[in-house]
Amino acid sequence: MIFPIVGIGASAGGLRAFQEFFSAMPADAHMAFVLVQHLAPLHVSVLRDIVSRYTRMQVFEVEDGVTVQMNCVYIIPPNRDMALLNGTLQLIEPHAPHGQRLPVDYFFRSLAQDQRERAIGIVLSGTASDGTQGLIAIKGEGGLVMAQSPDSAEFDGMPRSAIATGLMDCELPPNEMPAKLQAYAAHALLHSVRVPMRSTAGIRDESAVRKIFVLLRAYTGHDFSQYKPSTIGRRIQRRMAVQEIETADQYVKYLQETPAEGNALFRDLLIGVTNFFRDPEAFKALETQGIPKLFEGKPPSSTIRVWSIGCSTGEEAYSLAILLQEAMDASGKVYTLQIFATDIDSRAIATARTARYPLSIAADITPARLQRFFKAEADGSGYRVHKSLRDLLIFSEHDLIKDPPFSKIDFVSCRNLLIYLNSDLQKRIFSLFHYTMNPDGLLFLGTSETVGGFDYLFASLDRRAKLYRRKENRTGTRRRIIDQLISVQSLLNVGSHRFSEKAVPAAKPSMRAVAEKAMMQRIVQASVLVNEQGDILYIHGHTGRYLELAPGEGGNNNILKTAREGLRHALAVALHKAARDKEVVFSAGVRVKTNGDFSMVNLTVSPVLADPVVLVEGSLYLVILEEAPIEAEVGAQSAEVGAQGAKLRGQRVDTRVIELSKKLLEQEEYLQSSLQDLESASEELRSANEDMQSVNEELQSSNEELETSKEELQSTNEELHTVNSELQNKVLDLAQANNDINNLLVGTGIATLFVDHKLHILRFTPPMAEIINVTLDDAGRYVHDFSTRLKDYFTLEKDIRSVLNSLIPIERDVQTTLDKWYLLRIMPYRTTENVIEGAVLSFVDITEIKKAHVAISDMQQVEADLRKSAELYKKIFFEAPLGIAMIDSISGHCCEFNANFPKIAGRTAEEMAHIDTLNITHPDDIQKELDNMALMNSGKISDFQMEKRYIRPDGTAVCLNMTVASVSGEDAASPRHLCMIEDITERKQAEEAMLKTHDMLRLAVVTNDSRDAITVQDLDGRIIAWNPGAVRMYGWSEAEALQLNVRDRTPHEQRERALDKLAQLSRAEILESYRTQRLTKDGRLKDVSIISTALFNEAGAMYAIATTERAISGDTP
Repeated sequence: MIFPIVGIGASAGGLRAFQEFFSAMPADAHMAFVLVQHLAPLHVSVLRDIVSRYTRMQVFEVEDGVTVQMNCVYIIPPNRDMALLNGTLQLIEPHAPHGQRLPVDYFFRSLAQDQRERAIGIVLSGTASDGTQGLIAIKGEGGLVMAQSPDSAEFDGMPRSAIATGLMDCELPPNEMPAKLQAYAAHALLHSVRVPMRSTAGIRDESAVRKIFVLLRAYTGHDFSQYKPSTIGRRIQRRMAVQEIETADQYVKYLQETPAEGNALFRDLLIGVTNFFRDPEAFKALETQGIPKLFEGKPPSSTIRVWSIGCSTGEEAYSLAILLQEAMDASGKVYTLQIFATDIDSRAIATARTARYPLSIAADITPARLQRFFKAEADGSGYRVHKSLRDLLIFSEHDLIKDPPFSKIDFVSCRNLLIYLNSDLQKRIFSLFHYTMNPDGLLFLGTSETVGGFDYLFASLDRRAKLYRRKENRTGTRRRIIDQLISVQSLLNVGSHRFSEKAVPAAKPSMRAVAEKAMMQRIVQASVLVNEQGDILYIHGHTGRYLELAPGEGGNNNILKTAREGLRHALAVALHKAARDKEVVFSAGVRVKTNGDFSMVNLTVSPVLADPVVLVEGSLYLVILEEAPIEAEVGAQSAEVGAQGAKLRGQRVDTRVIELSKKLLEQEEYLQSSLQDLESASEELRSANEDMQSVNEELQSSNEELETSKEELQSTNEELHTVNSELQNKVLDLAQANNDINNLLVGTGIATLFVDHKLHILRFTPPMAEIINVTLDDAGRYVHDFSTRLKDYFTLEKDIRSVLNSLIPIERDVQTTLDKWYLLRIMPYRTTENVIEGAVLSFVDITEIKKAHVAISDMQQVEADLRKSAELYKKIFFEAPLGIAMIDSISGHCCEFNANFPKIAGRTAEEMAHIDTLNITHPDDIQKELDNMALMNSGKISDFQMEKRYIRPDGTAVCLNMTVASVSGEDAASPRHLCMIEDITERKQAEEAMLKTHDMLRLAVVTNDSRDAITVQDLDGRIIAWNPGAVRMYGWSEAEALQLNVRDRTPHEQRERALDKLAQLSRAEILESYRTQRLTKDGRLKDVSIISTALFNEAGAMYAIATTERAISGDTP
């Protein structure tokens, strides 16, 4: 039978959460529950006993290989990790150091892999973040994930960590979770609501799904219509189950009315299971076969560009960065690594950018890598990626289906994304990959993905690891494919002096395309595309006169460093102003030193209009360098203007220009010197910063060691908290048990005395003071020090010692000076380990039983007198303590009755007159009474006596001794009979008590007066009772006989027969008389007739054999 398996993880504070959860969970939940609690490895857990009190389901501590059953609870044992495999729980010895284990994540991941969409994960109270990664895995498989609301948790670390992922379906207190679980299971698993996608009979549902696509596109801007139908169907079905919606049409309506549900469905569709170095074998192949090829033939300082598609929360992208950094370090060369990590989910991108991950990543990353590339958070809540590694990655929200791709990529990683897309879309994607990649670029796919029919575009490097190398495409299809995928959009608007802050997002072409589109409205010979820091991204034309740099992509070169003398200052000022004011800056007549001479250059710095998300380098600027035109001489030879005064003014102007030019040159030299000094200071600061970073790394290493110790202490603290909670529950249980025992001893009214081996009083119940003169202060004193109120009983101390020596209980009927009778029972005091630590004396009040014996004898005499004396009938009828009635034998109604009859029956006289006595008779007694009445009415018997029960109006039964006698009358048609009833309820109770407690007493009464030899032996043949008749018959005194075994007085040839008789007695309660022989004390053989009777205890087990032995005629006692 298919049923969901609910995994519940908890740490400190989990016991209370478990109690609240299972108190609200019915026993027939049709689910199984597996509890993973952080436990101390060396402490015996009592969690099973605690949980058992709050549920009627069966609770088990897991044994290796147990099969999970419905309506059962399974609890992880201490010092074990646990996994689920094909519905069975497997226990594994943990390999992680104490304090670093994550048992909740470990189990949740296996639960997700084994049960897939039937998996349910719940995180309850606890510290740190164990369980978060496991919940992500369950959500990725389509299961339900829940977290305890932080305000209801004793420790909210684990719930808050899970909630921070944004993936939780519910955040509830533990007592509200069961109702949600049952509702979800009823919709998701029992009703099995499905969304057919290709069925011709499901046109209506297909229409609803298309409407869902439209609503999703309206809410999120993303089109899911080209995703695989099975994927979409499962995710929609899951959301319908969470919202308890039956049909797809109803869900469409709900989606229209609740925009938040659109975002929830969007998040569900994007759920991807990811972790560091997922599929270790594939990453190992990438490390050994793929990454080295990226560096082959690459000169130092060149750029390696990587694109991680569908990066989710960044684990895979950072894994690639780690491999690339390690490979670069191993090569001993320096390269520029650019890793573009993109995903459609903005929240996942935000998480990746923070570079912060829970402690559970330690399970996926080697200790060496964890120490080198991560640092522990100060609060011990997780790890953060080192800044040096973080700076290699650029995270961006990007839709692979509709957004233009990145260009000149050396390595594309697209793992476990294509499996969700239909074949048509996959064809476009593979062509897109081929276009974006450099020759011989690498493609890394998921384990379930392949290039399929695109082997003409990609060659396999490792088919098992799904690692491929780009082939050069000579078919001419590359340009046609890209023309279909990328539309030309305007990137630059240089005609405007100020750009809008909210420009329309553009496509994402290469840096060359950006530069070319920017220069379409300015015909220039030399230009450079730079970012806000002046880093050169692309160079167009011949810039050698202005920059000392060859054409091509500029890598990490900065334009301010490569600018020739005279250009640097003007360029820095213009670039700064353009970045600040977001407008075109024009500087005319800049003097630039070229080939030993100065030339005039017009400098223009123009912002490039582009979407900052698309242009991952940030704001871009186009630097245009143009040679300044020489202005024509106008009117140089005019005679009218050549007067002497004009010449003098011209000389003064020329002198002023020369002076200003000289000052300008001095200022330029000063600025040049300042810039050189600034660069020198910057280099010194950079060197100092590197030294500080080295010191910081050392301090960070020490901090990580301290964090590790802190984590271990925190884990130990959690375990101690759990142990303490269990011990507190155990103390409460012991206190409750102690209270129950004390109240039981006091409530029963039985006088009980506990003594140790030396007969020192340990404790006693209050009624004991009526028998022995003890007070509360007498504990520890010797029992002999106290006087008793017992008549004619002086062997109390002797009997106690006898029980301690023989371990055979002793019972005595004793009487006090107040004429109260007690049954004294002396028994060994046994511990749970079956160790004798003293004796227990109990005095059961049997005064009423004694009186009942007398009362019974009196009643029997009265009954005899009634039968003999008809003359006293009337007097006895109305005054007797019995209930007497004259009853119609046909109708069963009482014709006449005394006052005791209805009183005993529990009715009023008026009620009794109209009641058929059979109607108030206990059903089990009716048939016997009818049988006897039939015999009496037929004349076969004149009277009968039986015990029966009447049912009173309150439902209780009264036990009766009923005597019925036929009454002869004149009217034979209306026969009557006389019925006498006696309430023997108390007598019955007394008899039952006597039967239970006085087997030996009754036997003693009989045996003391009997002339026959009456003995009692236990099942081992030891004689435990020996009456005076046995003393006379065999010659052994009672004390001597109690030391004998029955074999000692059985002739050797008779022993086998005696054993046969014992075997027969085990099958019957009594053996009829048989003849045999017994030995006397003086060695003579005596012929005897023996009757054996089995004695049984309250549990119905035979514990002894009583024998009556009579000498056969001819022998004398």
